[in-house]
Amino acid sequence: MSSGSPPQRHGKGGGEEGASASRLGGRRTDYPSSSRQRSADVVWPEHFVESVAAHVADDAARSSGRLFAAPAVVAMFQVCPTWRAIAGSEFLWQVLCRRIWFRHRRSLPSWREEYIHFHRTAANFRAGRYVYSSLLPPSDDLSCRRLALSDRHLAAGFLDGSVRLYDVPSGRLLATFRADPHRDRLGRFSQAISGLVLLDDRLAFASQDGDVHVAELGSSGAPPRRALAGNLVVDGTMVDFTGNARWWVGLFAGAPGHSWHVWDVATELLVFVGGGLMDHAAVVGWHMLTDVLKPVVGRARILEQGVVVGCTVSSMEVLDLNGVTGTILNQSEHRHGALVGSFDACHGRVLVVDSRGVAEVREAPALTDVSRFTAFRRSELQQGGPSLEGCMNWGYALVCTSRGVQVWDFITGRYLYIFRQRIGIASAMVASNRYVVAWTNDTGLHLWDFGAL
Repeated sequence: MSSGSPPQRHGKGGGEEGASASRLGGRRTDYPSSSRQRSADVVWPEHFVESVAAHVADDAARSSGRLFAAPAVVAMFQVCPTWRAIAGSEFLWQVLCRRIWFRHRRSLPSWREEYIHFHRTAANFRAGRYVYSSLLPPSDDLSCRRLALSDRHLAAGFLDGSVRLYDVPSGRLLATFRADPHRDRLGRFSQAISGLVLLDDRLAFASQDGDVHVAELGSSGAPPRRALAGNLVVDGTMVDFTGNARWWVGLFAGAPGHSWHVWDVATELLVFVGGGLMDHAAVVGWHMLTDVLKPVVGRARILEQGVVVGCTVSSMEVLDLNGVTGTILNQSEHRHGALVGSFDACHGRVLVVDSRGVAEVREAPALTDVSRFTAFRRSELQQGGPSLEGCMNWGYALVCTSRGVQVWDFITGRYLYIFRQRIGIASAMVASNRYVVAWTNDTGLHLWDFGAL
């Protein structure tokens, strides 16, 4: 790693997790089951058994969690040799990867190996087995504002407007991107990074003045281009930026009725402006250009089903991006005030922690309750200090306090464990199915890899 320190292995428990997935062996084929010849003595056609297996996995994942899908399928394959042979169906494992782990592209030689890899990684996440690395030491010249993860890369956006791109899991620095240095600025921190959208081949990063730059990751040494030019006077400060391969979404504070901005990625054209979610934070939004110590006032997260959830201290709002762009689907008021830095969303669920230390996980877009648990004691929240950072992935919620990074199963609300490393209070944090990354001004950039073991 770039820190020069060797990786450290930490975790709880022992034994081989993922044995259920590993036992699902048998013959392999690389073509859909519907095209394979059927044996005349098979009572149930293979495609029917595959469909039943997919439903069994779905039911187990929904009722007990994704780690229970593999044991349920293993039990089903013990019915008879014919059913057990279907365990080698690549078509079945492709369906299971898509339904259970939301994987639509394969990175390993077969879909069965892909499923086993994600099952073992999830088991490691639950047990607290990981490899830890320190990627970047703290520096007076750097203060990280945003983090983003993809399967291959980590992007870190800083207060000075720079973005560093790392390879994961090696932690090797690949490139440093900067916005146009010749553009006129309004406010000392107008170039500070306000959001990152990291895909496999492209990085889009936004600054507080509303500019959006795009870097093609396959173009070695090519400087980023400015795709969108912000207008502070008209729109205010961009406090957060999110998106995917189809949409870019900016959350703005400073101009009434201009909270949401939505762009079509393919054309880079603005398709929606509106909403009053950030109207109450107009003054704070302007102050963000000159004062970095202001608390987090707003966050936005895009979800897979084509909706965006925005969070402020007082409320949450769900914006629909399908059909009529800009339709407000739902709104919810916070009873005790939200710590906006702890807000995150993943696979249709939303995490938010209130000022009492109570964490809530809700289902989007209806914002119905999934679970509730105590994330920290009130004494751990510094009066007037930074908002506690939190994040989530497919099954776990994480919150960084002065005691360390703590992990909960967000479906049940059960507390699981705390990371052994004491990194201090994080100012940026992100999680994926495999990685957790956090930055603190005192200890720098940290990476935990749950898929390396």
